[in-house]
Amino acid sequence: MQYVLLIHEDEKEWNKLTDAEQGEIMAGYGSFSEHLAQSKQMLGGERLQPSHTATTVRVRDGKTTLTDGPFTETKEQLGGFYLVEAKDLDEATQLAAKIPTAKMGSIEVRPIWMMGD
Repeated sequence: MQYVLLIHEDEKEWNKLTDAEQGEIMAGYGSFSEHLAQSKQMLGGERLQPSHTATTVRVRDGKTTLTDGPFTETKEQLGGFYLVEAKDLDEATQLAAKIPTAKMGSIEVRPIWMMGD
């Protein structure tokens, strides 16, 4: 089964880290990504640009509006994701717990709704 691991973190807290601390976390991401690739569980994933670069699109009564920034005001922002293959939710959550910034943010685990299912 496929799951997306949505990585949420507080961008302000990330920016407070030293270069060395950020480097250590990014090295952890490299190791985690390598683990997923070797175990053939990595289906995709990317780091996202900061939330201030986002544009939110809404259509109401046939009218399209664009808003700078993310959809809602939250303490944590979506910073990236992994698309993984896992046998079940337990395995997916175990993978999520290995994501380096799970210690300072949160990881939302959601099953993929395969089209046609």
